[in-house]
Amino acid sequence: MTSKVTYLGDLRTSSIHLQSGSEIISDAPIDNNGKGEAFSPTDTVANALATCMMTIMGIKARDLNVDFTGSTADVTKIMQAEPRRINAIEIVFDMNVSTDEKTKTILERAAMTCPVFLSLNTEIEKRISFNWK
Repeated sequence: MTSKVTYLGDLRTSSIHLQSGSEIISDAPIDNNGKGEAFSPTDTVANALATCMMTIMGIKARDLNVDFTGSTADVTKIMQAEPRRINAIEIVFDMNVSTDEKTKTILERAAMTCPVFLSLNTEIEKRISFNWK
């Protein structure tokens, strides 16, 4: 088992990662009857895409002896109304590394192989861009 999710009431959940004990709180978003005081479930999906892509780039970067510590990703989730679902995820990576074009291409291609990217419904548009130092 990976996690234990508990409904706390008032459209809020607590998810405990069993291996580490870390906790994620989620709330329904304001536009769906919630308070919006924490990541919504669909926010966590969009965020998972960015963190997965960074992790896969990190693995490849380590293999290439490239350090991109301090790089960031701005994540935007775009919802669709009918049916209510994620329509698109926009991620803008600001890569805190100066490197050659070949390495940039390797890292960008590696990002597109992350398990979350490959697992998301193909109807979800993924708008990914990289800004290099």
